[in-house]
Amino acid sequence: MKYGYIKVKVEEMRIKKGISKNKLCHAAELERKQLNAYCRGEIVRIDLNVLARLCAALECSINDLLEYVSK
Repeated sequence: MKYGYIKVKVEEMRIKKGISKNKLCHAAELERKQLNAYCRGEIVRIDLNVLARLCAALECSINDLLEYVSK
């Protein structure tokens, strides 16, 4: 990890906004398995359409969902 990594903060934002996983799945048009992967930070390839839907559903910006962490 000499370049650092991208921290996925979907779960933090979901809790901050007080929205259940079921409601977020519905609002962002995601399957529960897909949302769980984002919430646990287990995604390898980020789908920009999914991020856009999450931003819209959570009424936040991309900076609220992703963070670059250097070494």
